[in-house]
Amino acid sequence: MTTTQPYDSADYLDTDEAVAEYLAAAFEEGDAALLRHALGVAARAHGMTQIARETGLSRESLYRALSDEGNPSLDTTMRVLKALNLRLTTTVVPAP
Repeated sequence: MTTTQPYDSADYLDTDEAVAEYLAAAFEEGDAALLRHALGVAARAHGMTQIARETGLSRESLYRALSDEGNPSLDTTMRVLKALNLRLTTTVVPAP
């Protein structure tokens, strides 16, 4: 019999660099649902209580905004990124 354990990406996001790479990959996909999920995973890896404290938002509102049914505002997204010691940047995409 094979036994398995639940996988949680948050368990592997133990450095700022790992979080940055994880979120960059999500941004590159261009899928809002994937980005919302990845931001939630990164916030859990950092500690949702700590993120709530640093953003001035409640844990409940963060969990709700970053849930599968959530729709975080740009303000919430920027606050969470700042709490994760990250900033949003842009690059030029070459024309097809």
